[in-house]
Amino acid sequence: MSVPGERVRRAVIPREECLDLLRRADLARVVISVRCLPAALPARITVIDEGLVLLASAEEAVVVAARRGDVLSIQIDGLEDDGATWSVMGSGIAELPSGEPPLSESLTRAVAGGATLIALPLTILSGERVG
Repeated sequence: MSVPGERVRRAVIPREECLDLLRRADLARVVISVRCLPAALPARITVIDEGLVLLASAEEAVVVAARRGDVLSIQIDGLEDDGATWSVMGSGIAELPSGEPPLSESLTRAVAGGATLIALPLTILSGERVG
């Protein structure tokens, strides 16, 4: 809890650290517009390289958006031991992946359970730490 008059510290997280945080995440929120309203839907994720994330989603709105080539965003956040919070968001034009991309165990299970695999180039990647 902040003290009245106390200044909150904010810091930009560099791209490489954003990627490290994404690499440690197994689950993210896919931020999408559904009928002109914002929605945040869960998806399994794996970072393939510094410019691409694979996600697996069974949410029809996410799959339809990827097939259309819509812009999607993924978002993760966390809480550090000192109480500081952080948030990372990546955005790009979604597409269905070509070929046989390498899958993590959690993506393999999600696809086996009926989820669709989606490729999301990280055109924009930003993060912020607060606290």
